[in-house]
Amino acid sequence: MRSAELFAGCGGLALGMSRAGFEHALMAEYDADAVATAIHNRDRAIDHVAHWPMTRLDVRDIDWEPLRGQLAVVSGGPPCQPFGIGGKKRGPEDSRDMWPEAVRAIREAAPDGFLFENVRNLAGPRFQPYLDWIIAHLERPSAARLVGEGVSDHARRLGEIRRPREYAVSWQVVNAADHGAPQIRHRVLVFGAAARLDVEPGRMAPTHSHDRLLWDQYITGEYWRRHGLEPRARPAADRDLRRVAHLRTLKAAPTGEAWVTVRDAIVGLGEPDGARNHVFQPGARVYPGHTGSPLDRPAKALKAGDHGVPGGENMMVLDDGSVRYFTLREAARLVGLPDDYLFPRSWSESMRQLGNAVPAQLGEAAGRWLSGRLAAGRS
Repeated sequence: MRSAELFAGCGGLALGMSRAGFEHALMAEYDADAVATAIHNRDRAIDHVAHWPMTRLDVRDIDWEPLRGQLAVVSGGPPCQPFGIGGKKRGPEDSRDMWPEAVRAIREAAPDGFLFENVRNLAGPRFQPYLDWIIAHLERPSAARLVGEGVSDHARRLGEIRRPREYAVSWQVVNAADHGAPQIRHRVLVFGAAARLDVEPGRMAPTHSHDRLLWDQYITGEYWRRHGLEPRARPAADRDLRRVAHLRTLKAAPTGEAWVTVRDAIVGLGEPDGARNHVFQPGARVYPGHTGSPLDRPAKALKAGDHGVPGGENMMVLDDGSVRYFTLREAARLVGLPDDYLFPRSWSESMRQLGNAVPAQLGEAAGRWLSGRLAAGRS
């Protein structure tokens, strides 16, 4: 299945899509450091990466005509800064907003389907009208905005079109931890399937759960035994205590897999030894709102950091209560990158890339879901 990956970053979503069976015919990313990371690993022939046609490219310069009708999927994560909680929240008025380019890719490449992701805030009250416009435009990408036409006027015109839509589109907010990533990371996913396939993309269901993790930790104790630790009688958080009390009333374990914790993710790495990006980074400290990630839950969402060193979300709380920053190797595991996927840049720059990355576990789950829906439409 040929695909094109836009806004590829250091390769989290691209790797997930590769693992899901897609072969990228085009990969575009404008950030030079992220491109250098992907190329560094491509040239080292990492599994699922060796074929990547990664290049530094502004998506606005892409000529889609050679790929028109040749792609199963276009995927990518348009820059989230215009919609993020920590930014200026200028949305479509921000010059970094590339959603119009995502729509242009669908209009000009005419793939069987698409997968785009962005921050949860895109689905919040402030930007819901813009998300509505994105969905409406992806349903009818050929109805391009006119010169000087604003988003609201274009949205109104799209709503007046009576001809059949070109793509069936669905969107949902997901937690990456619910799909096997050891990281609490909420994202908006937008799926699309060409109308000619006569299939709705639908919404993918979680495969992992917090309840199953609590069951394994405090009902059976299997989690602690697996890690060679003494079983712990009760969780520290009141909300978890209430959930455990409810779980004790059940006759069987919750279905599905348990959330993957930080302890699960970094098992076998040991303390930082300086090899393969597993290098100790000094300076971690707790301050209000930045208290680090407990070992026995999925990590808090890694943050990219606007001014160099990211905040306290990028550190772990050790068993003795002390904190230290995640090494690059540990953070890469939280993003689902293999241990031979190396970062040639500095810790702060590489952590910025990892903080921006879509967890590969989520990318693979979404890629497999979309692949299955497209296959159902073709059959």
